[in-house]
Amino acid sequence: MNNKLLAANLCCLALLLAGPAMAEKSSVELGQKLFNDPTLGGSSNDKSCASCHPNGEGMEKAGAKSNLAKIINQCITGPLGGEKIDGRTVEMRSLKMYIESLAK
Repeated sequence: MNNKLLAANLCCLALLLAGPAMAEKSSVELGQKLFNDPTLGGSSNDKSCASCHPNGEGMEKAGAKSNLAKIINQCITGPLGGEKIDGRTVEMRSLKMYIESLAK
């Protein structure tokens, strides 16, 4: 097997093992989708971020906070009953991008 084919196969395998979210790039659109997802962080109830903040209501200034990832995780582990999301993931970067886009 040549090096290019081997590299392509390893890349595909890494994407399959990492899960579908890793195949996506961080984006405002993905962040909005996650904001409305009741399974975010393995939520143990049917709540999403949008349950408390419909259409991002009340989040207009949150995007400017330096500890935004920590705030997001407090909501995920509190009201949503889920597990923290690593700040380096596509999911967290996308959630932050979406919340930052709500600034008026």
